[in-house]
Amino acid sequence: MDRTKLLGLSLGGGIVITLVTGLVPLRTLMGGTHYGVPIAWLIRRVLAPEYFPWRVNWLGLVVDVAVWTVVVLLLLLAYERLRDRSRGSHPI
Repeated sequence: MDRTKLLGLSLGGGIVITLVTGLVPLRTLMGGTHYGVPIAWLIRRVLAPEYFPWRVNWLGLVVDVAVWTVVVLLLLLAYERLRDRSRGSHPI
């Protein structure tokens, strides 16, 4: 697999996993709820509904995408190495 395809798949997987972890609620002491793992990037504050209680932490979102992209990249590299080893070919 060439590098551009590998990086593209890693970035796409990182974005998908970040959005899926946005469904995981983490309660805080004040009753608000944070969403996102490992860094909370979506926050629902305890406010009246007319004040739009949702807030996005953009730095947390970017860091979360970067973390999950690296995790997916490592998994793809490990899979590729194991696949090449099972075929009997030795990568350079």
